[in-house]
Amino acid sequence: MSGSDASSPTGGRRASFGFIFALALMNSISFGIMIPILPNLIRQFAGGDTAAASEWNVLFATTWGIMQFFCGPILGMMSDRFGRRPVLLVSLFGLAVDFLFMAFAPTLWWLYVGRILNGMTAASFSTANAYLADVTPPERRAKTFGWMGSAFSFGFIIGPTLGGLMGEYGLRAPFVAAAALTGINALYGLFVLPESLPPERRATSFDWRRANPLGALRLLRSQPGLLGLASVGFLFNLAQNVLPTIFVLYTTYRYGWTPAFLGVTFFITGALGVLVQWFLVGPVVARVGERNAVLLGALAGVLGFAWYGAAPTGWLYLMGAPVFALWSLMMPGLQGLMTRRLPPHQQGQLQGANQSLSGIAAVLGPPLFGLVFAWSLRQDGALHVPGLAIYLASGLLLAAFILALRVARPARAEAMA
Repeated sequence: MSGSDASSPTGGRRASFGFIFALALMNSISFGIMIPILPNLIRQFAGGDTAAASEWNVLFATTWGIMQFFCGPILGMMSDRFGRRPVLLVSLFGLAVDFLFMAFAPTLWWLYVGRILNGMTAASFSTANAYLADVTPPERRAKTFGWMGSAFSFGFIIGPTLGGLMGEYGLRAPFVAAAALTGINALYGLFVLPESLPPERRATSFDWRRANPLGALRLLRSQPGLLGLASVGFLFNLAQNVLPTIFVLYTTYRYGWTPAFLGVTFFITGALGVLVQWFLVGPVVARVGERNAVLLGALAGVLGFAWYGAAPTGWLYLMGAPVFALWSLMMPGLQGLMTRRLPPHQQGQLQGANQSLSGIAAVLGPPLFGLVFAWSLRQDGALHVPGLAIYLASGLLLAAFILALRVARPARAEAMA
């Protein structure tokens, strides 16, 4: 099929979006499945030493973010030059191989190499978002990005659940299952996925100076307001690292939650995120616009994190989940505003730059929130604030809200300013 087939309002587009959604889902499952499994597998390799396993786990998380930082711009620019389809298919097949690599890794170092490969292949999110920008009219992009974001929520429902259930049959079984699912998705894309970027709309050359992370980030200074919007996105990505980093330890310490109840909580919060992304993003953006969707999402995140940090009981914590779920309005609106500022042949580079910023956040977030959480637990009296790290995340989103008040304006209005 041609690029026009992909962008026509027919079954071609639906097939394209279905594949892209499945790609995002597989990537999010690849992250979610690690939550209950990877630390225990690392501990097994470390001879049962929990402290050593914790140190290795930080190294794994940091390395994954570094790979995102470096590989996102390269894949994004390759998709601008050679088309989205080949980059997505190569990334998917690579992810399937990576799962098998980790499933049969004989040593901890081999497992670490597998995690490096996972970070490289998961960077295909930049190309997936560029594909959606190709096939979606500007006025519908925020809604489509909201649907895309729900893949993360689905992944955090399916991933930990799949990992926990299959982990009962062996710590490596979830990786084999994920490899099979990813391989099926890759074969589906090989036979069904149309190209979204026809040759006449592609970049005329591949510039390695722009493919490196710093070169990709320079793109963000090329249009008015683009760097400011990207900075809002960076603060969002940095703040969202707090829960993956400390959620299990925080809720176990403060509320005494069991692993089974943690699983229930993952399901509830993931389902709320899906509901917002599928059923609220489109109507909210249509009614109040992308700018106000960003502001509403940021404000909901500020209030939700503050609630989580202050809640004295587990049930009060869960009562804040509906408010916090509304922060899912933020990134679809932000993506919609950013994609309007660049032509089709730079959408991949834009998403690659965003992926690099997300990688930086993934490198900085775990040690930042993990160390603050540990410090707060060691203090006595008034300084003993278990929710301090979550308050910090609330503060980061407050900064994002204030910045968005200035920079989150429609492209046309900004150009006239």
